[in-house]
Order: sequence, then structure tokens, then C-alpha cells
Amino acid sequence: MKLQALTPPTPLFFFFFFTTLLFSPTESTQPPYACDSSQPSTSSYPFCKTTLPINQRVQDLVSRLTLDEKISQLVNSAPSIPRLGIPSYEWWSEALHGVADVGKGINLYGTISNATSFPQVILTAASFNEHLWYRIGQVIGTEARALYNAGQATGMTFWAPNINIFRDPRWGRGQETPGEDPLVVGKYAVSYVRGVQGDSFEGGKLKVGGRLQASACCKHFTAYDLDNWKSVTRFGFDARVSEQDLADTYQPPFKSCVQQGQASGIMCAYNRVNGVPSCADYNLLTKVARGQWDFHGYITSDCDAVSIIRDVQGYAKTPEDAVGDVLKAGMDVNCGSYLKDHTKSAVQQKKLDVSEIDRALHNLFSIRMRLGLFDGSPLEQPYGNIGPDQACSKEHQALALEAAQDGIVLLKNSGRLLPLPKSKAISLAVIGPNANASEALLGNYHGRPCKSITPLKALQGYAKYTNYEAGCDTVKCPQATIDKAVEAAKAADYVVLIMGLDQSQEREAHDRRHLGLPGKQQELISSVAKAAKKPVILVILSGGPVDITPAKYDKKIGGILWAGYPGEAGGIALAEIIFGDHNPGGRLPVTWYTQDYVKVPMTDMRMRPDTKTGYPGRTYRFYKGGNVYHFGFGLSYSNYIYEFASAIAQNKLYLNESSISPKVESSDSGHFRLIPDLSEEFCEKKKFPVRVAVKNHGEMVGKHPVLLFVGQKNPNNGSPMKQLVGFQSVILSAGERAELEFILNPCEHLSHANEGGLMVVEEGSYFLQVGDVEYPLDIIV
Repeated sequence: MKLQALTPPTPLFFFFFFTTLLFSPTESTQPPYACDSSQPSTSSYPFCKTTLPINQRVQDLVSRLTLDEKISQLVNSAPSIPRLGIPSYEWWSEALHGVADVGKGINLYGTISNATSFPQVILTAASFNEHLWYRIGQVIGTEARALYNAGQATGMTFWAPNINIFRDPRWGRGQETPGEDPLVVGKYAVSYVRGVQGDSFEGGKLKVGGRLQASACCKHFTAYDLDNWKSVTRFGFDARVSEQDLADTYQPPFKSCVQQGQASGIMCAYNRVNGVPSCADYNLLTKVARGQWDFHGYITSDCDAVSIIRDVQGYAKTPEDAVGDVLKAGMDVNCGSYLKDHTKSAVQQKKLDVSEIDRALHNLFSIRMRLGLFDGSPLEQPYGNIGPDQACSKEHQALALEAAQDGIVLLKNSGRLLPLPKSKAISLAVIGPNANASEALLGNYHGRPCKSITPLKALQGYAKYTNYEAGCDTVKCPQATIDKAVEAAKAADYVVLIMGLDQSQEREAHDRRHLGLPGKQQELISSVAKAAKKPVILVILSGGPVDITPAKYDKKIGGILWAGYPGEAGGIALAEIIFGDHNPGGRLPVTWYTQDYVKVPMTDMRMRPDTKTGYPGRTYRFYKGGNVYHFGFGLSYSNYIYEFASAIAQNKLYLNESSISPKVESSDSGHFRLIPDLSEEFCEKKKFPVRVAVKNHGEMVGKHPVLLFVGQKNPNNGSPMKQLVGFQSVILSAGERAELEFILNPCEHLSHANEGGLMVVEEGSYFLQVGDVEYPLDIIV
């Protein structure tokens, strides 16, 4: 058994690496920093003394600022304070799936002109591989620091990851998230944040308040998953969310990001939650994040999210009220200029005390100090030796390829059509608007990639005779050149159709209205498949799910691959999978619904179904309707067989043994226990191992994610039908068998939220599930 081995890149990868690596030979500049030892007039301040605790240093710095200087620092583009030797700072930088120059803090036009562009997050999540996610975070943090050291960054705070639940398949930004499952989203957040910030994979290397490689920010807090649907926009939307859904769906990823990941930033969202703007919600920002979760970091608004509190939502009567609301709620910095424009008048009108400004500044300057920006030259500090050669290094580009390979999902492979034979003599027709579209591979929030290899170009490396027809000018496909595509298909031994979506169809501020393929794409697919000599291969590029029911049941379509937006190496990864140089193992991180799901209003935030009204519920945990493909679905060129090697003795778990005798509650449906009534010691004592054996019955080595679910035989009281409780990725050679161990904590993994938002574990019959194998489990409380 081999865990987390790096897949050796193929010769095709090395060819493209060496021929497309781009660097500009521009002279580098010094990174900006405070406390320059060559300036004794400023370096002697106590806030420059690294021997003092950061808390004391920040206190000294803030005490030296005038009111105008304080207010100037409350916005994302914080100006310099020359008399104290403090440079300007930009809080807004982006690194969703690679360092990007989308925000204001990063410049990719210097010594470093490119950064590694990984697959869009939704595809990376399909690998179900925490180690991969962590390594991607490491690369992003390293390349971010390389840019700073080269003088191409004015900030080291990156507003990623996006860890909102992909609740509705139409959401334009669902592509930015790790999917619909709270456990997956939370674990992705932890892995990414630890990697970016310089922590170890297990956590613990980076102590509270410790030195940061770069700063990660969990967004958008909270219950944000609608951008622009019909007449409703994210700016005015009031998300009505039950305490039950908040407790076990919307909030857990943020809790994990803060408590386990130790994220140093949080972004509050545009929307209101139950009537209160997220950025003005004292309960959310101060009581929950800082109080219950012990968050130590800064809280930023989304861009212009403060202004809309008055101008759109009407929650605040005046600009000064809005400023007072957000700062008193616990927000620290405003992306925009609203706080710069209205904070002084808020103080003068006695709607805001200066102590609230000082509190915010304490959080902001603490982060800048943790980044080492007040310790003299950063080049002489930890991370100061990270040079330009780290950006787009061979190792980083190989990881981008690995991420694309491991995320791509095989949805159909009738008659074992795939992989295609590796013979230069075969002829190949490559058809579709996404076949030669390099930009579509990158998704959104991307920088300038190290290279750009389209699927067409990569496939040409395998087939000497390749004929390309776009079929449609764009993915909108209002008109299709079907005749030309059909002629190309008739003449070829094999046909690969590369279709789907791009950012014109789904993006920030643009939610989809339907779930089918745009325009005449389906007509093009059906016509080509009907004309081809053999069953064709269909590749779908998309972030959100697409209803491809016709293709699923079309016997002339033999293979279907979902490739998300696979990043800079996505073209190579697709070609390698199609021709068998890589065995696909990705699993869908979202449910693929049928088109009729669009009847459900996007504005309905309920996760649980309502049988009285016919509301079907959301995500695999609660949705009771039909689907195209279920959460976790994914095929392989290998066949994997599971069995439970061991679990609970006698299939029973007793939660009625406790020295503190916690109270057993009752409801109409049976007995249950409130998790808050159970001690941590009791929950730890009741942990139990589950060992799952998995065997590769195929002929190829494969990296395979193993997903462990738990469910109730008769779910009630809003409990999920089933929920994911663990996942591991394992590499198995042909015929190899391995055993994986999952440690389950009943207080965490066998519980769900009640209507009051409290976690409970109910008595009854449960089951553990891997693949189609179940293991019965009775819980006695």
C-alpha cells in the first residue's frame, strides 16, 4: 500500500513544461516593510522591538496614531504613515486556486510574471485528498512569499478559501467551493489554510499568534450562496436560516477553519442572515467567532459590503450608523472607502467610540506583525530565502497536473471504451467549443498561469491524425456548425467532444437559470454521436452540475468525463486519462440534479425536505428526489471491492455508561442525548475504530478515494438520510489490497442538530456504508 505518492509526470508534461515556462527578466525591487534598522528615528520605537510580545508592540503603535491616521488604516488600501516609517499596505489579495493578480496586492509584471494555476476548487475537492489540498496550500503560500520578497506584493493577506456550502446547483460561485458536504468543505478549509500559513499538515507547528508565511481568510461568513437570481441579488438578500441548518450545515466549515485551521482572517458576507447584515452581526462576529470559537485574527467586509447596509438593505439610517454597526459588531477593515469617508463623523456624532477603532487596529496590526512586516527587512527573516525560482517551479507545475489528474471524474465507460489505444496510427476528431479554449480551463479568480495547454493541443500529442472542429463559436452555442462536425466524426476512428460551460454561464454575480447544456450543444452532441463510427467520448467542463441525462443514456456515447475547470495542466491531465497514462479516481463533490430542480426557489435556504409542501430538500444528506449522478459518484479503469474488516463489537454502541450520568431526553420518536450534556472525556472514551478493506481488482494502478458514510435506518427529526464521516485516498496496484482505519467519535460523527440548533445523538438503528456495502450499528442511549 502506497499513500499520497506523487504521480510521475509523463514525457508530454515535461515537453510542455520546458517549452512554455515564462519569466520576465525585469529587475526586482525591495519588499515594503516597517522598522528599518537603517532608520534609527523609527526603528527605536517599542513597536519595532521583536523581543516584546506582539500584543505590547501593537498597543504601542496604536497609541502613537492620531485619529485621522487611525481611520486611514480601516480600509483595504491602507496608506503609509511616513512619520512612523510604516509603509502602505493592501489587505486585498486573491489566491483561490493559485496566487492571482485579481486583487490589488499582487503584481505579476516583474521578475515573477506567472504563478501556478491549480484546478478550480470544485475539481480539486473531487480528489477527496486532504494531503493534496494541503500541498496546494503550501505552494500558494510559498509563491505568495516569493512575490513579496521580489517586491511584487504590497500585502500578504489572501482572501481565500471560499468555504460556503454549494447548496444550490445554479449558484455561479459554487465552482469556487469544495462542494456540498460540510465535512469535506471543513477539511478542505483546514488543509488549505495550514498549507498557506506555514503550519504542518497535522497542525500545531504554527502556534496561536505565531509567524505566518501568508495569511488565509475564510469567506463568506455566513450562509452566502446566492449571487443574482431573478430579481434577487446578494446585496439585498436576507437568508432566512433555521438554527438547525446553521448548526450542522452552514457554520461547521467556518468553525473548522477557525478552530483547527487557525485561519488568521474571516470575511463577512454581503447578505443578511435572519434580518441582520453579516458584517453588522455582533452575535456572529464577536460572540460566535471570537467568543465560542476563540478566533484570533482580523475580520474584513466583502467589497462595499458596509455601504449596502444603508444604501441597499436599509438596515442603517445613515452612513455613520452603518459604520458604528459594523465596528461595534467586530468587523475590523472595510474593502472599499466607506469607513475612510464616514468614521470620523460617526465619532463626532457619538455613534462610535474611538475604543472600537483601537480594537480593530489591534487586530489589523497584529496580523501585519505576524507576517514579519515590522521586524526589519523580510529578506533577513523566516521565509526571506524564498526566491523567484519557486514560482512556477517544476515541482509546483507537477502538483498542478497531479491535482487535475486526481480530480477528473469518470462518469460513464460503456464497454470499457476508455482508455483509448495508444497508437499514433489512429485518427481522432476533437470537437466542441471548449476543446481549444485555454481560458475556460482556469475558472475564475486566476492569475497568469505558468503555461497554457488546451485539451486539443494535448490530445494531438497522442494522435498523429487529429481533426478539430469547434462546432460552436462559444459555449453559448446559439448556432452550431453541425454538418462540419458530423463530417469530421465520420472520418475519424475516435471522437472526443469537449463541451460544457465557462464563465459566461456561471460566475460571481451570475447564477444559472437552467441546468442543461447551453444553446445547441446537446443537438451537436447527439448528431456527432449518431454519425461516428464508434461510441464517442464526451468531456464536460463546468463548475456546477449539468443535467446530461440524454448523454448518460445514449448508447452512442461510450465515455463521459467531468473535468471541472482543471487549471493550467488540465489539458494534459485529460489527454493522459483518455489515453490511459492515468487511471481516473475522482468522485463528485456535489449532487448532479435533473433540470426540474430549478423549480425550487434559490432563495429557500432550508436543507431539510418538507413533505407537506413537496419541498425536496437539498444535497445528498436530505434531498429525496431523483438525480443524474449522486454525491460521491465516480468510476475508474479499475474495479474496487470493499468489505468491513472490523467495527463495533456485536454491532452495538452503548452511550448509557457515564460516571456523570448525563440526562437522557425523550421525544415522540424515541430517546436521545444532547451532545452539550456529554463531557469531552466521555466522547473521547466512546471513540471507536472502523477498518475498511479495499482491493483493486483491475489491471491498472489507481489512486482511489474511500468514502465512509453513516446513516439511520429510519431517519426522523430532521436527521440526514446519511452523511459522510470520513474519507481517505489510497494508491493500489493491480490486485493489491489494503486496510484503512477510520476513528469515529459518536458525539461528532453520529450526531445531528435538533430544531433548536443543539447537537443530539439519537437511539436507534444505524448503518455504516462504503460503496454498496453496509454494516449495521445499533446505538443505545
